[in-house]
Amino acid sequence: MSLKVKAKERKFKVGKYAGEYRYVMVPEMYSALAKEKVIREAALRSGVSEGVMHACWDAAGEVIKAWATEGHSVALPGLGTMRFSLSAKSVADVNDVKSSLIKVRRIVFTPAVELKDELKNTAVVITCYDRNGNEVKRVTSTDDGTVEEPDNTTETGENDGTNTNQGGGSSGDENLGDGD
Repeated sequence: MSLKVKAKERKFKVGKYAGEYRYVMVPEMYSALAKEKVIREAALRSGVSEGVMHACWDAAGEVIKAWATEGHSVALPGLGTMRFSLSAKSVADVNDVKSSLIKVRRIVFTPAVELKDELKNTAVVITCYDRNGNEVKRVTSTDDGTVEEPDNTTETGENDGTNTNQGGGSSGDENLGDGD
């Protein structure tokens, strides 16, 4: 098994690489697996019926949702933990504290060490595309498999144009502006 990554040549519109074409890597997104397919596979691996697995799946989801919304960090078997978090504006005066200061509610996932190790040991295949969409190179990882970076800055504190997004909603184009 390998993780697939696209490196697309894009023209940067802002930042220190403005006006330059650079290759930006983003994970290739696979299709979402249907709940029924996951339940069927879990039932097969565990030896219980699909009906029982379906009931367990739904019950576990409800328990995780209830506990997480109460403020608990909830274990996800074999994966890690999840909890809710938020991003809010700060104020100097306690009388100014109000719920409208909350700007974003988030789900924070903390992967288990075993999951991080599995990701570290999974090969990465990078397919490079030029600005016209033509495949120009294919690379298979031979690096040490490092999964995390402490930050996304150079020694001067400027963004270096790399993208460490591991599959979230962003396409990695946040530094590009309206590129072609």
